[in-house]
Amino acid sequence: MGLRAGDQLSGAATLTQGLDTLLAVATVAAVAPIIAAALPGKRVPQVVILIFLGIVIGPHGLGLASPPSIELLSNIGLGFLFLLAGYELDPHLLRERPGRLAMVGWALSAALAVGVVGLLTALHFVYDYVPVGLALTTTALGTLLPILRDNDMLEGRFGRHVLAAGAVGELFPIIAISLFLTRLGSFVALGSLLAVATAALLLTALPRVIGAARFRAVIQQGRQATAQTTLRWAIVLLLVLLAGAARFGLDVVLGAMLAGMVLRTWTRRMGVDVEPLETKLEAVGYGIFIPIFFVASGMTLDIHEIISAPLRLVVFLVLLLVVRGLPSLLIYARVLPLIQRLEMTFITATTMPLLIALAEIGLKDGTMLPANAAALVGAGVLSVLLYPSAAAALRRYGQRPGGPDALTAKQDRELAG
Repeated sequence: MGLRAGDQLSGAATLTQGLDTLLAVATVAAVAPIIAAALPGKRVPQVVILIFLGIVIGPHGLGLASPPSIELLSNIGLGFLFLLAGYELDPHLLRERPGRLAMVGWALSAALAVGVVGLLTALHFVYDYVPVGLALTTTALGTLLPILRDNDMLEGRFGRHVLAAGAVGELFPIIAISLFLTRLGSFVALGSLLAVATAALLLTALPRVIGAARFRAVIQQGRQATAQTTLRWAIVLLLVLLAGAARFGLDVVLGAMLAGMVLRTWTRRMGVDVEPLETKLEAVGYGIFIPIFFVASGMTLDIHEIISAPLRLVVFLVLLLVVRGLPSLLIYARVLPLIQRLEMTFITATTMPLLIALAEIGLKDGTMLPANAAALVGAGVLSVLLYPSAAAALRRYGQRPGGPDALTAKQDRELAG
């Protein structure tokens, strides 16, 4: 009886701590857009404010919140972020010229990363070759989407290249993480990856199995009522592939991105109006779970490590621009004007969620220095703050009367017409 009473007290304390943390996180998420609107000058992305406030309330700040108590909700938020990124990805785009160029650009970034991180390893600056190398090849498409939409940077030919580069910059590193940073053997990891990919492929065929008319009726049922059938099944799909990836020892972001791609295939194949579902997914994701992920990420960021070794943060921030961004100047030379290639340089160098995942993997494996883990995540935060703003400033400059962006937009409209 004493043990049971002790367990009950421990459980009550854990529940209280979890609720206190969730209250603090929810308050931060509600306050963030107000702060963003009140700040003078250029608009600061809410993501940065969420992370900064997470630092303030976290164990390295005021100690008002405990990251482990909301870890599950944070992981679901990460899943939603990549589900929405996968949903934006048109698989056909990867087979077209934007996709081919994006893959060439990523391969060039990977080659640069091998050389750069090899040099840093020889200088004893890093000891975690693979996680740091992969980190330098990532692009945060899910984080960028709302910023790019706000600046009208997803339209026309340029938008297709942005979506392709962002998708490749997320999908390829995720696959590499699943293959090279798992505790499984290489052949087992490859088999697990193929198993999860096969499961996702089979799920895309579900409408044909059920029947197009019946599946369309399910999608349309209760879209504006309390049933919310499509939203519930979208969440089930996300959790199925998240759980499958975790069970196979793969990174859960792979399952989330595949879930988004499967969901896109379902809705597009049935030819139904997808706007209500997209609105609901964004409301649940950006309204509830994704802010929890970003605040929790700030809570785990060790600001003291960054302050004690600021040079590491600067080095990683610059390397993100050099390794991931600069190849855009070369590979898009024949398809985009110089100013748009400069925009692509800053866009592709923007990253963060995968840096958090890679830092956690490195710390768990004991191969990554805590200072490097903190500096990587800090560099990702700064990249979200600085690089999209630089790209948006270039866009405004290019859209002036007679500017190259304005001329390209006119050409796109003429081609579309």
